[in-house]
Amino acid sequence: MATTAKKTTASKAKSTASKSTASKSSSNKSDGKVKAKSTAAAGLRELFIDSLKDIYWAEKALTKALPKMAKNAASENLITAINDHLAVTEEQIKRLEKVFSLIGEKATAKKCDAMEGLIKEGESIMEETEAGPVRDAGIIAASQKIEHYEIATYGTLAAFATTLGEDDAVLLLEKTLAEEKEADTLLTEAAYNTINFDAKEEDQD
Repeated sequence: MATTAKKTTASKAKSTASKSTASKSSSNKSDGKVKAKSTAAAGLRELFIDSLKDIYWAEKALTKALPKMAKNAASENLITAINDHLAVTEEQIKRLEKVFSLIGEKATAKKCDAMEGLIKEGESIMEETEAGPVRDAGIIAASQKIEHYEIATYGTLAAFATTLGEDDAVLLLEKTLAEEKEADTLLTEAAYNTINFDAKEEDQD
């Protein structure tokens, strides 16, 4: 009987130990999931901040490029559109600085290779064309490439901010996104209403 009791006690001990081990294993798996999720969130936040630095540099570079475009444009409507967008861009830079402040980061610019390339392409177009409708058409083409890059960037930033729960930042980024879309529409109207047709007539002369 004593031997049987000992066996029963040992069996219970093994069962208890087994359950305890399984419980710890389950707990560790759960912790692993939490840690993995936390790491992913931290990675997205870093990507968000890095992208903000990128577009911050891009917008500052654009404030130097736009006056050159306006100076090389011939159409009064195009010149006005470019100068108006310059003023809007300066406000967008201030808005980005607010975004940095909202998320507790210092406003820092990181060189944007994409914007640098787009600006250089615009400069090449102005150098390779004579003043007039054809150059204006080229300036619009270069400007719209820039606008499309900015639309994609601000759309992504707004999505990141939404995921990270940065609701105040989302509102600011979406406001800039709307402005970039409006600028793209105005450039399209300028191109199709007059400039592209004037450029075509110049080719036929």
